[in-house]
Amino acid sequence: MQRGAAAAVLAFAPAARRCPSPARGPRRPTLDRVGRMRGVLERPEGLDYRADMLSPDEEREVLAVVERLDLREVQMRGQTARRTVRHFDLEYGYESWQLASAEPLPQSLEWLRERCAEFASTASAAFAQTLVTRYPPGATIGWHRDAPVFGPLVVGVSLRAACLLRFQRRVGEQRRVYEAELAPRSAYLLTGSARSAWQHSIPPVPALRYSITFRTLRRQRQAGCPAAGSPEASP
Repeated sequence: MQRGAAAAVLAFAPAARRCPSPARGPRRPTLDRVGRMRGVLERPEGLDYRADMLSPDEEREVLAVVERLDLREVQMRGQTARRTVRHFDLEYGYESWQLASAEPLPQSLEWLRERCAEFASTASAAFAQTLVTRYPPGATIGWHRDAPVFGPLVVGVSLRAACLLRFQRRVGEQRRVYEAELAPRSAYLLTGSARSAWQHSIPPVPALRYSITFRTLRRQRQAGCPAAGSPEASP
């Protein structure tokens, strides 16, 4: 995996290689400082990662498409985010929590959706919505889970600059945490508890970054129907 400017970043590797061997008797949780987070270190179940999802030539091909897109502002709770976005196939209203019909994914990106479907072991058609996001230097996204209208599989592809992806969840009084670097041309998969139980966030990105996120639906919905649950952000 390529390394960015951030230090003390956990790679996507089996947890047993980072954790001490079990000792006899009761175990006391070990508090680990992960970047600026503090809590009990735990790798989310259902988190997967592929460092070489794209070749450098393929990344340039994808960037040639997304850099020409007409991106839109994200308005949430009266605030305008620094990141800008474009939805395909389905539009998600960040304040209305509703889905609406949107333009189909450009044909020039269909091969990427198919590759991500293979990574997620699902059919390409299962990805009902695509989100393209542009993060200028310093842009962030706060703690959230993807909106509950979206289904159990989320795949994100990283372009240009690397960034940190942070995770947290509460277990009783304990805060469980994990942090990993998303390298350029890599992809991550969220399923299982990584999708449903853990929140994730991205701290300020060091340089211009794009992401393409493919999401399934929890169940079939008609455009214009409200999305159940609370107004959660989308990465």
